[in-house]
Amino acid sequence: MAQINITLNQEEFLALINKGNDEFMRALLEKGFNEVLKAQSDAQIKAKRYDRTEERTDYRNGSRDRDLTTRLGKITLRVPRHRFKSFETEIFEKYSRSESALLASMAEMVVNGVSTRKIAKVMETLCGETISKSAVSRICQRLAADVTAFQNRTLTSSYPFLTVDATYFKVREYGRIISKAMFIAYGTNEQGHREIIGFKPYPRESAATWGDFFQYLKKKGLRDVKMVTSDAHGGILNALVKQLPNVPWQRCQFHFSMNITEKTPKKYQAGLRSELNEMFSCRTIEQARKKRDEIIAEYGDIAETAMKTLDEGFESAMTVMILPQGLRKYFRTSNHIERLNRELKRRSNVIGVFPNEDSLVRLIGSVLLELDESHTQRRAIFSSKTLQEALETERLVKLRQVAIEQQNLLAA
Repeated sequence: MAQINITLNQEEFLALINKGNDEFMRALLEKGFNEVLKAQSDAQIKAKRYDRTEERTDYRNGSRDRDLTTRLGKITLRVPRHRFKSFETEIFEKYSRSESALLASMAEMVVNGVSTRKIAKVMETLCGETISKSAVSRICQRLAADVTAFQNRTLTSSYPFLTVDATYFKVREYGRIISKAMFIAYGTNEQGHREIIGFKPYPRESAATWGDFFQYLKKKGLRDVKMVTSDAHGGILNALVKQLPNVPWQRCQFHFSMNITEKTPKKYQAGLRSELNEMFSCRTIEQARKKRDEIIAEYGDIAETAMKTLDEGFESAMTVMILPQGLRKYFRTSNHIERLNRELKRRSNVIGVFPNEDSLVRLIGSVLLELDESHTQRRAIFSSKTLQEALETERLVKLRQVAIEQQNLLAA
């Protein structure tokens, strides 16, 4: 093994002592690494500098500087160059693994909602280096491959129940800050597990963009959908008619209730909300219709517009009544995707304005990937026996009939 000598003259030694222990140790580390590189170069060439021997296999060709971040700070290494064969060293391999682990941890910190200011403090403590917001963004690009694979993966299961929604984020585009809609689809498979089966950003919600989103899901392999739950956005409804024509729509009962109560005088809202909950909890559609009529009779004079909304939207909000009672609570609202949206907002608040659409997809996709992995570990929300009951021929006929009625109503 080659002997390595680290030499400091008196002036260098005194200057470093005056700067403190960290700077002293950093300089020693830098000199030590550079001496190691020289020794490795000698060993590979099989000759020291200026030696003329028959064993020599190559010639030196100068050096290049390379910075290396360590726990003592940044050091500059002079990496030897050889004329015929590349110089090889394990030093950078070892530190690149450490650097990769550190950068992966930083990316995870961003995904989990840690502010760039806090990340900068952590980096300065660990490595003596500060890090900019743009550097954090570049680090997050490491997530791109996993996110792309998750976003475009082929769907191998059937998803009888689909829930869709969109949430908005601020993105910088062409020098302006605009709002982008992130479309998200939650599918419940035949084993009763919920999965995030697709997500994609769009400039706005419209029939065209929702149509494109449903096409994207179908290209990924979406099939055998029996019911779609969402809010009453017109773009969703028009896209469903074209892309999933035989699939009925379940209007989110939570949003429906809000639509009704917000059109009601404030002092009556709590009472009306309670009665609407009773209506939604009825065991049969006949009981629910009876309760609807009672509500309209009671509130017709004081909240005429609200009662009109209730009457016109009632049937689409009760599609779920065709399902077995044990399944209704899972698909009568889109609350589970609303909770997901709140988590996305919480995680993205530390970013504020995304620098571009790619960064939006990377971060939101990373969070969705993390959440999807946690969902697959949860218990199924229904059994195969319950699903078989839901997919009985009689129920499927009723669901298809509702889909036809909804299409006719939308066309009217």
